[in-house]
This record gives sequence, structure tokens and C-alpha cells, in this order.
Amino acid sequence: MSAATLGLDGTVAWPQEIAAAYRAAGYWRDQTLADALRTWAARSGADLALVCGKRRWSYRELDARVDRLAAGLQTLGIQPGARVVVQLPNCAEWLVVFFALLRCGALPVLALPAQRLAEIGSFCAQSAAVAYIGAADAAGYDYRPLASALRACCPSLRSVILDGAQHPFIPLASVDAEPTSFAPASAAAVALFQLSGGSTGTPKLIPRTHNDYLYSVEASASVCQLSRASVYLCALPMAHNFPLSSPGALGTLAAGGCVVIAPQPSPTHTFGLIAQERVTITALVPPLARLWLEAAPSHQQQLASLDVLQVGGAPLDRTTAERITSVLGCRLQQVYGMAEGLVNYTRLDDPLERVWTTQGRPLSPADELRIVDAEDRDVAPGAPGQLLTRGPYTIRGYYRAAEHNRHAFTADGFYRTGDLVRMTADGYLVVVGRSKDQINRGGEKIAAAEVEQHLLAHPHIQAATLVAVPDQWLGERACAVIVTSVAGIDRPTIAAFLRSRGLADYKIPDVIRVVDALPTTPVGKIDKRQLRDQLTAAQAHSRRSR
Repeated sequence: MSAATLGLDGTVAWPQEIAAAYRAAGYWRDQTLADALRTWAARSGADLALVCGKRRWSYRELDARVDRLAAGLQTLGIQPGARVVVQLPNCAEWLVVFFALLRCGALPVLALPAQRLAEIGSFCAQSAAVAYIGAADAAGYDYRPLASALRACCPSLRSVILDGAQHPFIPLASVDAEPTSFAPASAAAVALFQLSGGSTGTPKLIPRTHNDYLYSVEASASVCQLSRASVYLCALPMAHNFPLSSPGALGTLAAGGCVVIAPQPSPTHTFGLIAQERVTITALVPPLARLWLEAAPSHQQQLASLDVLQVGGAPLDRTTAERITSVLGCRLQQVYGMAEGLVNYTRLDDPLERVWTTQGRPLSPADELRIVDAEDRDVAPGAPGQLLTRGPYTIRGYYRAAEHNRHAFTADGFYRTGDLVRMTADGYLVVVGRSKDQINRGGEKIAAAEVEQHLLAHPHIQAATLVAVPDQWLGERACAVIVTSVAGIDRPTIAAFLRSRGLADYKIPDVIRVVDALPTTPVGKIDKRQLRDQLTAAQAHSRRSR
């Protein structure tokens, strides 16, 4: 088997014979995502594609808006192959910007609304972005200072476009132009960049091609039994792979259904929309599912149309899983996947026991999985181990990250997911933990190394480490254990310092512990396992003594 090849743009491609096999099997159809929207619009025309507030757009209208914005982006000099960082909240404009960039041949870098200057600046630098498209403000946060700072620190940026802002920024509403012709793109080329959860610092860029991403979208829509009657509520941040493509907004459009966009995932913002638009399917992370369960008993009528609740982003405990089917009165579908590719689903006709206790089986018959020990040897059937995977929609390497790729991928192209899993006798996965130094805070992945680097920049912190502690609602919380000789360094002080460095709020440690010294292993490394055990034991003792 030949090795994957490195493209001129720094992306890693599938070996030629593997790519040919995926085409021959029908997984890759050599259609771009922008052309797919054109196909969906031709098929569904006047049908309702999108609901966002008072806006109700047909497929034809969505496609026309994409054409006009794509033409406007061209007038700004955004050429095929250009990278554009997109940081928008959940809104109709998100999808228009996404498809418009694809249509004019540019590559969106999908950032999250919660990310701040430290992350966004890094994405601009990593991708050599020529433009940033964001919102003037959203969810109480003013993005204009961030946008101004980007212009100052990112020399490649030529255009800063903000929805709802005026001079000195380019208002998004002013970018439209009369549609023109668009240069054809290769479906084998990179279409977009997503962001890794990260375990070694700032997130890496994940290059997704038109072929692999469209296959994942359409296959997910099929597995999840979406149809023209499906109404999908997009409540999680749209830049996440889960609500975008698993099957998400894109899978719903591929099936001819309707996407309803919610600005926030809380019951206050969603239950009324579910009733008003007769929503049939939506997706949540476990902490939000528990929040919905608390609110549901007094809102049963509003949830009557909901047929399927997908839960993913973090392992779901059995107790919550059982309550979803009984309290919400809908079917539960567990989803376990990653922006790098592999997606697993419990099937809608699976027995309840399987739905409650596993995270599903792979989407594609071409997904290859290995469960291995620390030496990359296959473990015994049913035993836990590290999950490796490759397939027609799992990347072969991060963008321009050759050194990292040598550790993140095997020589024969398997991606090291960093997850510890076991496989049941019928081929379903159960996630049992993480091998990467990463905290899963309610579905948001926090790279411990990144936060530690920021903590150590504080002039009065001599040593610091970040570990996970269990949490009933979030699954895990982040605890910073620090060594300092100065009194009065508490969480508000640390939070203010980290915010001043442009770190996203969800990465700020939930708990601060000050110690005289950090425990170390025999080889001198910080003993995080010992710290986690101590913190977990102290937490349990505190609960018992209340």
C-alpha cells in the first residue's frame, strides 16, 4: 500500500489506489459542496429550506442569496483557494457565507463563537487567511475589538467583514453583487477547514475535501432516515461538525428537509421553536440534554413533534439515556464522532439496551477500526484500548503539521483518535475514556497544554497543570493546579488574566487549587493521574460531608 501524498498546499491526500477504490465503490461522486447545493435547489425549488427568526427561505432563495454573496466576495478579491476565517453565531447568514465561500472557490475556516483572539489569531496565521467574517456582536459579546486586533496582528488579512457593523469594517450586507460565473473547483480538493479538539496546544486545522465531506453528509442523512418531511433544529453552534454534518443542517438540506436555526440551545430558546415549526429531530451534548430533561415536564405539548434526539460530543450515562426516552417521549440516537472524520451512530431501530449503553457503530462499511494497546498491538475482543481509524471521510493528516502528523497517524494511514473504547460483540463502540491530554467539558474539548502555556505566562505562577475532575452536569470540569509564592491568586484573578490573553471563556479553569509543589513521576514528569485521583477523592469526601 502506498503512503499518503503531501499536496502543494500542505494537505495530506489519500493514496491514489485508495481514492480510486472509494470512487469505484460510489463513496466519492466527484461533486463539490457548492454544486450539491445547486442540485438540492433544483430538486426542491420552492420548498422551505431555512427558518431563522422571521426569515423563511426556500431552496431557490437560499441558492440565489449564495450566488449574490459569492459574487460580492469576488469583487473584494477573494479568489479560489483563499482562506477565510468565519466566526458567526447561529443565524441564516452562517449558511449563506459558508456556501458562498465554497461557490467562489474560497476555503472557510470554521471558528466557534466562543473563541477569542488567541485562537482566532492563530487560525488566521496558520491558514494565511485573507479575510475574516464575523458578527459585530452576539450573545452579549462585542467582536469589534477582536476584529480590530486581528487586522493589527495578521498581515495576510485584507478584508474584515462584520455582520451588523459599519466603518472601519466592511458590512456583510454590503458585499452582495450581481451573480457572475464561478470557476469550477475539483471535488478532490480541500473544501473547508474544521478545528481539532487539540491536545498539544492551539487547535490544528482539519482539511476536509468536497468528496469526503459530502459523502459523510449524505450517508449520515440516510442512516438517520432524513426525508423531505424532516425538520432539523440547529441549536448547537453551527461550526461544530455534529450540528453541521452528522447529519445536521447539511444532511437535512441533502434530504430535502427544513433547517430551523436557534440562537441558543436552552429550553427558553428552543421549546417554542419546536412547537411552532413542528421540529422532528435535533442534536444536543449531554449537559444540555439534562437541562432539557429538567424543563420538559412542564412543556410536554411543545415537544410533541420531536421524534429523534441525538446526543453526542461526550459520553452519555445510562441514567440520562433512559430518561430521554421516557421523559421526552422521543427516540434517542447516540452519536460518537470527530471533526477529523469517523462518525458512529446507534441505529433508529436498535434495541433500547443498545441505544442506552453504546455510542453506535461506524457510518460507512468502508470505515476501518483498530483497537490497540500502547504498543499498537490489537487488544483481545471486547477489551478496552486506543481507537485507530481510517476510511473514505477520515483525514490522512492535519494541515501543515508534518511533525504532529507523525504522531497522530500511523505509517499506514490510521488516525489515532485519542479515545479509549471497547467494541461489543455486535460491532458497537463504548467510549471509556481518553488517552490524549484533553478535557471534555460538556462537549467542548480543551487542550490542557494550551491552557497551561497561558497560565505559566502569569508573572506569579511558577508551575501549573490542568486536569479534569468529574462533574455531574458537564461530565468533566477543568481544574488548574498551580504553584505560586504570592497570596491572593484566586479564580477571578486567573480568569481576568486569561481573558486578557484572548482565551475563550470555556477554556478558563472552573477550579483553582494552589499547592506547594506538583507531584511528579519517577522520570520527572507531572503526575496528572495522581492529581486527578486526589482531586476526585477530595470532591467525593466533600459531597459526603455535606
